[in-house]
Amino acid sequence: MRHSDLEKTFGKDAVATIAASHVLLVGAGGVGCEMLKNLVLLGFGKITVLDLDTVDLSNLNRQFLFGHEHIKQPKSLVAKATAQKFNPHVEITSHLANIITDPRFTVSWYKGFDVVYNALDNLEARRHVNRMCLTADVPLVESGTTGFLGQTQVILAGKTECVDCVLKETPKSFPICTIRSTPSQPVHTVVWAKSFLFVQLFGNDLDLGEMDESEASKEELNTLKKETAELLELRDVIAKPEFGKNVFCKIFGTDIARQAEHNVDNGREKPDPQSWDDLEGLAKHLDGAQIAKSRAQNVWSREEAFSVFLDATKRLQTRFNNGETLEFDKDDEDTLDFVVAAATLFATVHHVTTKSKFDLKQIAGNIIPAIATTNAMIAALAVQQGVWQLTKPERARDYYIARRGGGVFFSVAKPAPPSSACVTSTAARVVISCNFEQTKLSDLVTWVSDFFPKEELAVLSNQLIYDVDFDDNLERTLADLGVKERSFVTIMDDSDDDTKLRNVEIYFEPRSEGSVEDKIVAITPIPTVATYTVEKPAEDEEDEEDEELQVSDTSKRGFSEIDSVVILDEEPSKVVKVGEEDVKKTVQVEDVEEVVLLD
Repeated sequence: MRHSDLEKTFGKDAVATIAASHVLLVGAGGVGCEMLKNLVLLGFGKITVLDLDTVDLSNLNRQFLFGHEHIKQPKSLVAKATAQKFNPHVEITSHLANIITDPRFTVSWYKGFDVVYNALDNLEARRHVNRMCLTADVPLVESGTTGFLGQTQVILAGKTECVDCVLKETPKSFPICTIRSTPSQPVHTVVWAKSFLFVQLFGNDLDLGEMDESEASKEELNTLKKETAELLELRDVIAKPEFGKNVFCKIFGTDIARQAEHNVDNGREKPDPQSWDDLEGLAKHLDGAQIAKSRAQNVWSREEAFSVFLDATKRLQTRFNNGETLEFDKDDEDTLDFVVAAATLFATVHHVTTKSKFDLKQIAGNIIPAIATTNAMIAALAVQQGVWQLTKPERARDYYIARRGGGVFFSVAKPAPPSSACVTSTAARVVISCNFEQTKLSDLVTWVSDFFPKEELAVLSNQLIYDVDFDDNLERTLADLGVKERSFVTIMDDSDDDTKLRNVEIYFEPRSEGSVEDKIVAITPIPTVATYTVEKPAEDEEDEEDEELQVSDTSKRGFSEIDSVVILDEEPSKVVKVGEEDVKKTVQVEDVEEVVLLD
């Protein structure tokens, strides 16, 4: 009786297939918790869930498999225990592990699953799982959410787009002169506090990863280097009680006074140096620790930020002196309080709008608040796609909840074919094993030549290790070149021919225990390598603006390729009749709230 409703929905054969399947869920966060619940309730026979993180207090408002009693416990283990109660007949295996580095997770391991579900918030891990699933030829259902927006994508080797087919947005960098001298937005003050001040005072190395020196003048860079040297000198007295006072007086007093003195009259207000004596008197009745805890939703006054700054500096000072390595973490209250207080003071000094701790935490952690309902929608759609892959693969669809104009679209599209420009999805693949201590690079090049008939080829691991002009490594062993188990090597056509061979990706599977085979052994069939024609750049061709309506930043596809669109709009509005030809040109989503079906 347990599966009677499922049998009515999917059919007896489909339910039996689901019950006999083994699926992998990578990630047990907001989307992952919802997915695991759905997988268990649908009766998937075996589920392996993997996550690297532990439960944090901030997770509890949207990750419903966790409670207060689970804080600091591994997410994968808690998720397994909670979900198991929904359906004791499902076999769940959990791993607290890193999907990228753990040596257990080989291509052979991936091949043991019927479907892999990605519920990750980490691009590096997503790309790794994508590559492993393509190599193992296992269906991957990719998913993710950003606030009210989200997507699911079915990835099938050689048939659909993969994670790498669509260019990802380059992380935003900020000109260092803007950050230091003329901040105008709250994000500028947060980047300064997080990536500049915090790192110089408490980090191991100076890391200005979010800053760009290209627009800074020589004078500005010299001033910055001088201020940096002075800050690093303060680290020599970090054990002394007056450390917090010294930092404040230098950063918000001396340095700001220097900037004000050299300020160019460009219509901006001059920065306002802060006085230690004045603020100490105004803030003497305040409790910085209490403010940080109880007023997270409020914008702090200058005096409150001063009090929290000193209190957080003391906390970090103690941890640093105890030998702890300090890195910013949005869930580490000490580092967060320091960054928020410093950013608030820096904003006050430069007459920039200040925000609450809650708002600045989102900026500092690059967070867009997670919405539980979005997670639930995307998780349900993703799990459904896994069901179709097991029972009716021709029904594969990609789903997008995407913003356009003033509204939000819910769109459904058939999976797009692999991008011809994507070296990941178009590569041929083969899995091999060998003795790394005895196999030379020349042996690998000779073995590859049987199915990659190009003399001008290049071999890359983490770097170039061979081409026709760089043959120094041919007699070195693979082990000597850093090629090892669970690594990839890429073979590229390095010729100038108009017709070239696609890349070949070779994955090195660990040898079976006790193996004495010294030769290269192909574990999967030798691939047939496709060719492509090199496109020559057109001369004097003007770029035409793409008029296609972009449904989402991920798909980059127009409405002509979309099965149906639901337009979600919070504002009361009228229904607009939209024809197919009109949709291809433009849609005023602000004026639409009903369903528009495109046949």
